[in-house]
Amino acid sequence: MAGKSKNQIKFVVSPKIDIGSTKKYCRFKKMGFKYVDYKDPDFLMRFLNEQGKILPRRITGNSLKWQRRVSQSIKRARQIGLLPYVADNLK
Repeated sequence: MAGKSKNQIKFVVSPKIDIGSTKKYCRFKKMGFKYVDYKDPDFLMRFLNEQGKILPRRITGNSLKWQRRVSQSIKRARQIGLLPYVADNLK
């Protein structure tokens, strides 16, 4: 390493760059929701992926309390036919 300057140093593994440093938050707590309406399928579609599966907390950022309420509302909307159980291209 005697002949190499700092410009020529190559990393075997790329250096860690913290891109996703934004803190996740529960949108229900922040906006002061009182309940999740199971009769509003457009709102509940935000918490489903393309196949119709419920998105987990680590992706949505919901707190445990509100994630349970959202999942219960989605299940009720599916039961009365407002949301599909399975879909090919939901969004």
